[in-house]
Parts: sequence; C-alpha cells; structure tokens
Amino acid sequence: MIPLRKFKLSRRNVLRGMAGGAAVSVALPPLEAMMNSNGTAYANGDDLPTRFISFFWGNGVMLDRFEPTTTGANWELTDELQPFAAVKPWVSVLTGLMNRCANAITHHEGMTAFSGYTFQQTGGPGFASNYGGPTIDQVIADAIAARVKTPVRSMQVQCSKGFSPADNGTTATTISVSGEPGNLTPLYAQANPRDVWQTIFGSFVPAPDDSDLRLSILDAVRDDADRLRSQLGTLDNQRLDSHFDGLAALELKISTAPPTCALPDQPVHENNESVNNEQLILTNQLMSELIAFAFVCDITRVASNLFLPLAGEARLAESASGSGATQHVLSHQGGDPYHQGIVFIMERFAQMISILEATEDFDGTNLLDSTIMYGSSDCSIGWSHSIRRQPIILAGTGRGYLVNPGIHYQAVPAANPNAGNAPSEGNMSDVLLAILRAFDPAAASVGGGAPMSNTPLDEIIA
Repeated sequence: MIPLRKFKLSRRNVLRGMAGGAAVSVALPPLEAMMNSNGTAYANGDDLPTRFISFFWGNGVMLDRFEPTTTGANWELTDELQPFAAVKPWVSVLTGLMNRCANAITHHEGMTAFSGYTFQQTGGPGFASNYGGPTIDQVIADAIAARVKTPVRSMQVQCSKGFSPADNGTTATTISVSGEPGNLTPLYAQANPRDVWQTIFGSFVPAPDDSDLRLSILDAVRDDADRLRSQLGTLDNQRLDSHFDGLAALELKISTAPPTCALPDQPVHENNESVNNEQLILTNQLMSELIAFAFVCDITRVASNLFLPLAGEARLAESASGSGATQHVLSHQGGDPYHQGIVFIMERFAQMISILEATEDFDGTNLLDSTIMYGSSDCSIGWSHSIRRQPIILAGTGRGYLVNPGIHYQAVPAANPNAGNAPSEGNMSDVLLAILRAFDPAAASVGGGAPMSNTPLDEIIA
C-alpha cells in the first residue's frame, strides 16, 4: 500500500461507477490529499481561488474624524471608522499617502488611486477626463485569466445612481477599465440587482430535476468511495464523510437540491427609485450577496462596487444626517450632515465585509480568508478637493497574504489633516502593487508616469 503521507490525489479525481448501463462519476470535495504540503494550493500547482473587490465612494471623508491617531494593530475606531467595529480584525486603514497624479481638475485626479495612472483630459463637456491606463481590478483579472478561465472575467455593480452632471469621461462614470494605455475599454457597472443576477447567473439556471438519476449515481459510486477510504488519512476521511453527509443525509439533500452550486433567487428589488430616495442599504446588501454567491460558485474572482459615483449628487436618504442636500453639496459645507453621510457609507462598506465573513467557502473558511477588498474615494477632503492623505481601506487576507489582524499604516502624521496642504508621503500606487502581487508575484510595477509604482507597500503584507 502507498504510505498515507505520500498518497496524492488530483483535484480532478472523481468516484466512478455504473448506472443504467452507463459510466458515471461524482466529483470529490477538496481534500488534503489534493493539496500541497502547506495546504495552500492543489498538489498539481493550481492555486486555490483568491478574489478581489474594489469599493468606491465619492466626495471623500473628514480626515480629522476619520484618521486614527495610533498606528499598528491596535488602531482605534474613530467616529467615521466606528462602523467597522464588528469586523475590525479584518480591516486595515492606510493614511498619509501621496496621490502622485500629475494633473488636477477636482475629483478626477483622485481616481489615480484605482489605476496608478494620471488621467487624460478630453476637453469637455464640463469636467471631463478618461483613465490613463487600466484599473487595478482589471490588471488583477488579467493575472487570474492567465492561469484559469472563469465563466465571467469580472463583475461590476453599482448602488447609487447619483452621477455628477458636471463631470464626464470614464473617470467620472466607472471604476473598471480594461486594456492597455491608448486602447482602453470602460466596463460600466449595473445598478439593477435583477440585471446583475441575469448577467452572472442567468446561464447557470439549474437544469430540470434529475434527482433520481443523481441518486442512482450516488449508489453506483459507493464501492469506489469505500475503496478510496482505505488510502486516505483520518482528516480526509472525515471530509469525505462530510461531503457525502453520511450518504443517507446527502441522498435526502439531493432530492431537493439543484444539480449545480446553490444559486441565489433573482432579486425583486430593481433599484429604480430616484437618486433622492434610493434604498441603498437593501441594494448594497443584494449586490454584496450576489458577489459572494459568484465567488463561492467560482463564476468570477473579481468584482467592483461603485457605491457612490465621483462627486456623487445623491441624497443619502437613509443616513442619519436628515439633510435634503446631496452628499456632494454637503461635502462643500462640511459639518455634521456631511459627517453622517460618511458614516452611512462606511456602514455599507462594513455591511459588505460582514456578508463576506458570513459566507462559507468550499473549504470551510469564509470569503474574507480568500478575498482582498480595496476601497478609496475621489478625494481626501470634500470641501477642498484635496488628494493629500487620500484614505484607503483594505479588508480580508487574500489567503494569508495581507496582515491579519489589520493595521493602521500612516505614511506621515499630520497635526491638522483637514488642511488642504497637510503633509503626505510615499505613493498610493505602492498599495496597488502590493495587492497585485497577491495574484501575480512576478509583477514588477503598477501604473505609469508619475504615479507608477515599482515598490510595493511591504507593511501590509503578512
């Protein structure tokens, strides 16, 4: 007999038998015998899925109520970071970094945080520009596609529809652009959860009930399963038991379960309210759940959530501000209504993190264990349009790649961070390169021109 410690299975190994005169097979769950010695990849070198999500909100924050004063893992929850209390171990906050965009027309230069390129001005109408290069989500999607083909390359969702009428071009209308500089394709987000469901899951609708056939298949492979057990270790046998749910329980489950991974019901909510009355709590919940389902089913490994557009002209009707003004207008006024709008946005970011934490992955971990979330805005301070100290929030670990528990990294402290000339150091794009290397360890750089980085921010890497 092959020694147990050396016995290896292919990730594509299946149990085989005969049913109705035809050869049949049943896939196995991920087992230790399929993994490398560290359990970090399949034995044949294929990576376990690592996922990425970008999250964007317009109009910045109030830095004096956002930035923690302590650094490291013991950072404190400030007024505007309090919504992350329940998920704090998963979260890192990065402050004081410099956005090295070479041009400025207000808000648009902040989008360098999502690409590492200076924008290209288009000449109007209004304030208008296009991305100078692909966004980080699409660079990561390219890296994943070089190794594995998922049914959907990436998914783009949007919660608020409050686009600024004064701002135009791709930097004002999307956070996802693919291609190469000079030949870019904008990927516009879908704001209707029903449309997102159709795009991602429409072709994955379960086939007509075939439970009888599948039950006969299960019986047919029982002997092969028993043979395999003698070659597996204790833990793998326990996993095989769990996968079969003791056979009898699985047979009961098969009679009611769809033949593929569990798909979500198509949402009823269409997010068709006016921008002054949007149900953003519900919309963000549905979009987050759809992303989680797509990840678990491995339909895609990359997603973006455009929560509130650049210079977003939407009234956050569900926030505690009680204001009838849009968040963009409030950002120029400062004060508590603007602050309450920021808290509401952070609550939605935390809502998304919580949904990923509550979603079990195929290997028994939760989705935050395998996902990296990257969030930022189009400026640091709304009323000055400053991009100094532009905030970044990270969540998840990317299969142990990012530090956990999360930290507060501060490039340079500031006595008055709200000042338009507050100090900033380093390069925001260093964060993008650090994240990219979780998907492409050989990546030499991110971005181009003044904002380009070839030095990843090591402090956030485990």
